[in-house]
Amino acid sequence: MNAQAQDSSVARSKRRGQLIAVTLVLAVVLIAYLAWWIVNARNFESTDDAYVAGNVVQVTPQAGGTVVAIHADDTELVQAGKPLVELDRSDARVALEQADAQLAQTIREVRVLYVNNAALGASVAQRGAEVERAKADLARRQQLIGSGAVSKEELEHARNALQSATSALLASSEQLASNRALTDRTSVEKHPNVQRAAARVREAYLAYARTTLPAPLTGYVAKRSVQLGQRVAAGTPLLSIVPLDSLWVDANFKEVQIAQMRIGQAVTLESDLYGKKIVYHGKVAGFAAGTGSAFALLPAQNASGNWIKIVQRLPVRIALDPKELAEHPLRVGLSMQVTVDVAQKKGAPLPAAGVARSAPAYETAVFDTVGQQADARIAAIIAANAAAH
Repeated sequence: MNAQAQDSSVARSKRRGQLIAVTLVLAVVLIAYLAWWIVNARNFESTDDAYVAGNVVQVTPQAGGTVVAIHADDTELVQAGKPLVELDRSDARVALEQADAQLAQTIREVRVLYVNNAALGASVAQRGAEVERAKADLARRQQLIGSGAVSKEELEHARNALQSATSALLASSEQLASNRALTDRTSVEKHPNVQRAAARVREAYLAYARTTLPAPLTGYVAKRSVQLGQRVAAGTPLLSIVPLDSLWVDANFKEVQIAQMRIGQAVTLESDLYGKKIVYHGKVAGFAAGTGSAFALLPAQNASGNWIKIVQRLPVRIALDPKELAEHPLRVGLSMQVTVDVAQKKGAPLPAAGVARSAPAYETAVFDTVGQQADARIAAIIAANAAAH
């Protein structure tokens, strides 16, 4: 009995020692985890519900027509301004030629107005001389009427001649004033009739130029749906361009994770495309104005009675480092692992009110040349048909 009791006591002591050791190990682990969480983990928020996003620019015609050429296909890189699709321009060319001819004719008609000013001025001078001559004739006859050398009939004829010359002078003066009203304080080039005809040329040229659809920016062609010979209407989506040098990440964090997030906080990202060997660095650029469910096509009707609370997610935009993006290109829609360092809290949770952009967020200059070409065409027509006046 004594031996059995001694063995049982030894076994209990051994188990007690093991339990104490396990407890100590667990305590150390818990303390280490707590210390790690206090020092490190609590300063980071992570999610794998994140995807690469970017601008998908649709190319649509501004005028209808039949497709006669397609210069780019899916996956191709196109430079800004490169022609992508061409429409039949026969009708537009005819309208442009008619507008050109109308402008040339208008310029010549306006030149006639300026030439008429000189002709009408000469006519007024001539009529004025006739009035003076008629006055002199009447004065002489009035002096001779008393001597009987001039009859009353001749005197009446002189009065009628003066009245007729005066009326002719008045008519010529009115014609000159009327013509000058069409030409005063302007020139052939700036005349309203010429400007109206020039506007028609500009309109026709824009319609002609719009039969060629250029790439509004540099990027990769995607979603090409246009086909050769297809009759397209204005506004029909033909293809899309995706600029892969200006991508960002939309990270969907749970609502319980965003309380400490601020604009400008540092972010590390990993892509499923490259794995953990490639780490991207970015910054929090902004927060969506609502959760994903709020902007869904069919928002949840929480007031219907059948309500189950679901933790919502708020999209957070992450701006990527352009250099890293150029070294390791991404594609729209790829999955990302996102970790935000929330230790720095100097930024704002929302952009400050009243702060406006100094420049447009996006802009293109590929359409500016069309207006310049139209102006050059108008100037050439004016120079060919105008003359000094």
